[in-house]
Amino acid sequence: MQATLEVQGMTCENCETKVKQTLESFTGVTGVEVHLNTGSVDVIYDEAEVKLSELRQAVEAKGYRVVV
Repeated sequence: MQATLEVQGMTCENCETKVKQTLESFTGVTGVEVHLNTGSVDVIYDEAEVKLSELRQAVEAKGYRVVV
């Protein structure tokens, strides 16, 4: 599966790195591309191993807001 998350609150490269590392830490996530300038994050993942809601919650736990 591929999904694009709109992440609010990313303001710098450290934010970009934090979001990317958070998502990449999940088993089943095979690709993450963070677009700091637009606030979007493209995620490629295996739905059998991880749910989109889990990914969203992990990003929010880092202090960002994910708009659905």
